[in-house]
Amino acid sequence: MKMFEISDTVPNEKVHLPKPPTKFFEAIGGMEGMKKFMYDFYDRIYESDIAHFFPQEEEEFEKVKKKNTLFFTQLCGGPAVYEESSQNLHDYMVSFHSDFSIDERARIEWLSVMAETLEDLDLDPELKKAFWDYVEALSKLMVNVAGKEDKFVQAY
Repeated sequence: MKMFEISDTVPNEKVHLPKPPTKFFEAIGGMEGMKKFMYDFYDRIYESDIAHFFPQEEEEFEKVKKKNTLFFTQLCGGPAVYEESSQNLHDYMVSFHSDFSIDERARIEWLSVMAETLEDLDLDPELKKAFWDYVEALSKLMVNVAGKEDKFVQAY
């Protein structure tokens, strides 16, 4: 059995979001470790089949990496550094992604890159699995297009 399994998104499914463990943030090395992890992840995304969903200009792509580092830092128990921290972060993230056409195929590609990046971390497998359970569930909330597995739509 693979540690990082991807379950299907089911329309109208009530998704339970397990809270990512604070120990993940501590074990990864705090802010610097989270930054390295997120930047590694997004550098891999840039080489993936969903790269076109992200800004192609280096400066704009750097902003995406920085913003998502802050998002995951705060979610994993780090300091409240995310610029939208006054809102429910999950609601904000779903609302933010609602402007983009995200189908199940894009979700699976995103998760596949996340799994690859997590596998490369030298952390306790239980911490990696707990973080995975969170992002796998969260990713279901981002899917907003059904039945278009053969074509991606430009997101940015």
